[in-house]
Parts: sequence; structure tokens; C-alpha cells
Amino acid sequence: MLVRTALMGTALVGGPLSTSGFSNPHHHHGMTRPAVLSKTARFSTLERPKTTDDDVVVVVERGSSESVPPTAWECDEEAECVEVPACNGESCRTSLDVRIHGLWYDLSGWRKAHPAGPHWIDWYDGRDATEVMDAFHSAKGREMYKRLPKSSPETAAVLDASVAPYSQTELNFRKLRAKLEEEGWWERDYVHEATLLGIWTSLFVASAYTVDTAPPLSAFLLALSMTNAGWLGHDYIHGVDKFANTLRPFAAIAAGLGPTWWSDKHNKHHALTNEMGVDEDIATDPFIFPYVPAPEHDSPLRKVQHYIFFVPFSFLFALWRVDTLKVAVDSVETKRPDAKNELWYLLAHYFVLLSIFPATLWVPAVFLSGLMSALIVTPTHQSEEFFTEYQPDWVTAQFRSTRNAVTTNPFSEWLWGGMQYQLEHHLFPSMPRSKYPALKPILTKFAEENNVPGGYRESGEFDILYMNWDLYRRVAMADAVPGAPYSRGNGQLGAIDLGTSPGAGGVGLGKLL
Repeated sequence: MLVRTALMGTALVGGPLSTSGFSNPHHHHGMTRPAVLSKTARFSTLERPKTTDDDVVVVVERGSSESVPPTAWECDEEAECVEVPACNGESCRTSLDVRIHGLWYDLSGWRKAHPAGPHWIDWYDGRDATEVMDAFHSAKGREMYKRLPKSSPETAAVLDASVAPYSQTELNFRKLRAKLEEEGWWERDYVHEATLLGIWTSLFVASAYTVDTAPPLSAFLLALSMTNAGWLGHDYIHGVDKFANTLRPFAAIAAGLGPTWWSDKHNKHHALTNEMGVDEDIATDPFIFPYVPAPEHDSPLRKVQHYIFFVPFSFLFALWRVDTLKVAVDSVETKRPDAKNELWYLLAHYFVLLSIFPATLWVPAVFLSGLMSALIVTPTHQSEEFFTEYQPDWVTAQFRSTRNAVTTNPFSEWLWGGMQYQLEHHLFPSMPRSKYPALKPILTKFAEENNVPGGYRESGEFDILYMNWDLYRRVAMADAVPGAPYSRGNGQLGAIDLGTSPGAGGVGLGKLL
């Protein structure tokens, strides 16, 4: 498919187009764009190239010899940017526009320097990223983006007319966040942190001590230590303070889970919670179906999933470990930040694990830990609403897709690792988990005052487990639904960087105008 566009002076003619070969649930604003480029690169082609059915190419013809050569941006890791030629004789780079706190920024020159990878920025091209920016970045990072170049006025005008305006709930949430930051809610309780690390150390040492004298006990303690290490590593990878940055390798050393893999997968879940075809945490088929699939994506296992759910649950940690090693090797090859050190941390983990524990002990521990972890992380989202479209109101979407668990005893409170406060964590992922219990009444009041659908959702720890099991039972009993969304409709692992956002390809060709 080849689309021609003529650039005559300042007149650019075009229409609404899709950059993918399949229907895209994220095109929900019906935006009319001046031009659309290839989904695999942010370049317009000056000479007609060879194309495939999946490519959309813009051919630009200059109508005046007096045209000013187009420029683009190149940025370093400190967000210091310089203007450079946009064209190299064969292609021209376009803008990549993201809205943050009401202003549009051209992040085309920043995407490669972004420490978390370019795919995140690509996904938010033509969208608002205010809440995601605030939730995942340090104070330094939240100041750095202000140095990046602004989008052209023409591009900003087109996008402002096409994206959803901020809801009052979003605006009120930003006020709440600013108030909490001013009050010091991100300050750590180091006694609490030391206690949690002390419990993990005790479990690991006790497991090693009982390897020969009580193997079943050793395996159980090792499983508890693995689960606990996962929650602690989860806290530190989300954290944005010096303490968390120092302990960021903990997940790799203690749990065999890489921070890079975790950030890529888990932060996507946070940013796009329960979005079908994007959120990997609800893409558990063909072993577990959280919603009824289309016939072509069905599996016989669905009919018995409420009886066998514990089997795929048990594989959770094992699969995560395999994925971690794949991403770690790939990160070294693609030279992602700190990739080599991360691989060394993982090798150190397996050296200690295999030196102390026989396979007959640590393998069962991995599967038991996976079962415990899955029973905790799964019901807090799968019992709630799923979305077939991109949700522009991120705050309301978190309330609608999340349910908390009310624990009944101190052991459960520790074992759940802060995940019982799932809503608090999703709205404030970088906040230390020790603050979450005190945050509960504040969010309950916020939901009431802003008329959030469903309000602050919570259930007892056993009730929420039953709700999740009953969901699997109801899905198992239902007939397949023709046309139901596929969990991997946008690519389970590659959904973010498919170029399917409203601004894909550069609205108005940026500086080419």
C-alpha cells in the first residue's frame, strides 16, 4: 500500500490512515492526520522505494527551490538537544510528539537516549503521557523533559484538536500527588526496609542450613525467600530514590529476575493496565483465559481451566527466569544501559543457587514460589474491568481495573508483599510500600469526591481469590465469542513499538512543514 502526499509550499494534503495491517483498537479519537509514515521508522521517503502491504510511505515533492532545508533534533542522556538536518538525501526524519502537563514536546531526538528504551516514547506519540511521566520518573527526570524541544505550533494545534482533554479527575489527581510530595510521602522508613531485608536474609540462611537435615522445610523456606525477594526487587526497581537505585540489582541477585526485563514488561502493565492485546499480565492464554476468546483463538484447556489453573500458575517464576535471561543477553547485544552488570548479577545468582541447593530442592521451590506469587498478583486485576481501547484517563482506568485485598493476619500482610494495596501501588508505583496503608483512606475519599465508577474496590484476601477462580469457571462454561479481542492482537511483547498510536509517523511531518 503506497500513499502519495505532495508538499507544495506549505500545503499538505492527506487523510486518516492506519499504519498497521490489522484493525487497531487504539485509534479511538478518529483523528484526521496530514500524513502517515512507515510503521517501522519515523522517516519520509524522498524517492519512491520498494514497499510491502504493511508499509505506508509518504513521498514528498518540493514545489519551491527556496524551501528551507528541514531540521530535526538530536539529544543526549541529559536531555540537551541540538538542531540537525532532518534529511540525509534518502529520507527525512519527522517529529514524535508527546503531551506532558498540557504542552507538546518533540521527542524524536530523545527517543534513542531514553534510558528505558525508545519503545515507550513511540507508544505515546500523539498521546498524553503526564501521569506515566510523573509515576515512573525521579524528580530529576521530571525536570529534564522540560529542556526538550517543543512541538511546532501547527503540530500541537492538530493534536490538541484530536486527543481527549484532561478530565477533572486527572486534574484533581495531579493536585493530590503534588500535595503528597510536599508532605514527604516518598521518604523511606529505613527501619521498615531493614526489617524486610532481615526477614529475607533469615529465610535464605535457614533454607541453606536445612538443606541436608530437612529438605522439604528447606524447599519451603527457599520458596518463601524467592517470593519475598521478588516483592523487594519489585519495590527497588520501581523506586526513584538513591536507596532504591543502590538496591536495584537485588532482584537479579536474590530472585534471578532482571531489572531491564522487569521494567519493560511490568511498567507496560502499569501504564496500560488490563488493555487487551497490550497488557501481558492478562495475556495468559492458551492455558488460562480471563475472558471468553474468539473461536480461532480458543483452546480445549479453557473448558477445564478452573480445575487446572494452579498448574500454569506454578510455572510463573520459571517462565520469568527464562524471559529474564533472554532479555539480559539481548540487552548486552543492543548495548542497553548497565546490561553487562545485570548479566553478571544473574550469573552470580545461579552460581550461589546451584552451589548450595540440589536441583531436587530448588526446582520445586521455584514452582512453589511461582504459585504463591500468581495467587497474589492475578486476582487484583483479572477480577475487574478489561479495556478494548486505549484509556486516555489513566487515573480512572486504574480505579476501574484494580481491586485491593484485605489481609486477615500478619503473615498474609507480609506474604502479599504490598500487593494487597494494589491500587495505591498502581497510582503511586515509586512510593515506598510502607506508606500504602495510610494512603487508603485518602484514595477512598478521592474516589467518592470524584465519582469514580466503582469507587475504591477491595475484598477480603480469600474472597478475592474466590472471585478470580469464579471468573475462570464462568469463562470456562461460556461459548466462544466471534470477534472477541485477541490477547495478543497488537503483539504481546512488541505492542508498544508497533507505531499504532494516533500520532504515528509524525503529525504534519513536523519541521517539514
